[in-house]
Amino acid sequence: MTDSWRPPRGRVVCVGETMAALAPAPSGPLADADQLSLSVAGAESNVAMYLADHGIEATWLSALGDDPLGARVSAVVAAAGVDVAHVSTDPDRPTGLMLKNPSPSGTRVHYYRKGSAASALGPGLLDHEALRTAALVHFTGITPALSASCRELVTDAFAVPAAERPYAISFDVNHRAQLWPEATAPQVLHDLAGRADIVFVGLDEAQDLWGAHLTAIAVREFLPAPRIVVVKDGPREATAFTAAGSVTVPAPLTQVTEPVGAGDAFAAGFLTGLLRGEPLNRCLRLGHITAASALSVTGDHGPLPPHSTIDRLLDLTDEQWKDVRFTCGFGYADK
Repeated sequence: MTDSWRPPRGRVVCVGETMAALAPAPSGPLADADQLSLSVAGAESNVAMYLADHGIEATWLSALGDDPLGARVSAVVAAAGVDVAHVSTDPDRPTGLMLKNPSPSGTRVHYYRKGSAASALGPGLLDHEALRTAALVHFTGITPALSASCRELVTDAFAVPAAERPYAISFDVNHRAQLWPEATAPQVLHDLAGRADIVFVGLDEAQDLWGAHLTAIAVREFLPAPRIVVVKDGPREATAFTAAGSVTVPAPLTQVTEPVGAGDAFAAGFLTGLLRGEPLNRCLRLGHITAASALSVTGDHGPLPPHSTIDRLLDLTDEQWKDVRFTCGFGYADK
């Protein structure tokens, strides 16, 4: 199958909020915790960090409060090799904060981000010099849920027809129900996804948003305009749809420490493959490999395996790929 379109090679700019994150240490119910560990959490900066891990030039564009948490966020993202020089500091608004509350049934997240520095971002950001020289700009569906000005920022970016934009747009639907006013998310996220060049969406979230009957093929039919639509079906498989057809790659069996951040990692891996000009099956494999690194750690950003290991995994036959197993610490085995 020929899948000729690729975003132009060059710098990727990831736009969106990153927060400081507190979680019980050791893991357990938040109400019972004596100590908390401090990390950072943000979908768009996660993508930027994993892109940088893969050797892709990545910039994170956002705003932080003029406070210690903002300094921590900036330092962590920069340490991963991401350009943070264009992140603004707001003297009047705080850095957003999230608390993780683990339980046997899963981890619930509590947000303290209303009125944050990043929530004040608006369409004026589209004139920023970092965007004028970008090859690809990555957004998620989290940003338009943060405030009216954030929604205007994303809506204005997507309003420019694809043929007239100076950069390609990647969009991860990333539905966070607790951030949206009731019944508003389905239409807004559908409109935005329909105008992107590349769309990432989980089959489960597509079903929650747009209809429980949807299959991966039906999601593509529901989003016919994007050049590439990637539908992720949890731990089972991921399918990339283009004008030329579709490619499906099963997800390797992976030992999970915590699922948070895996979707961002997958997007970064897939985008890395696209920017390198790889065929879609290798792009999807690179997405799965990168997602496994996030699944292996308690935070959002885990270490990638050595480049030699990644190359070997990408070169496996389809039958060999089906036998790959990932374990925590990023050991893997194949027959």
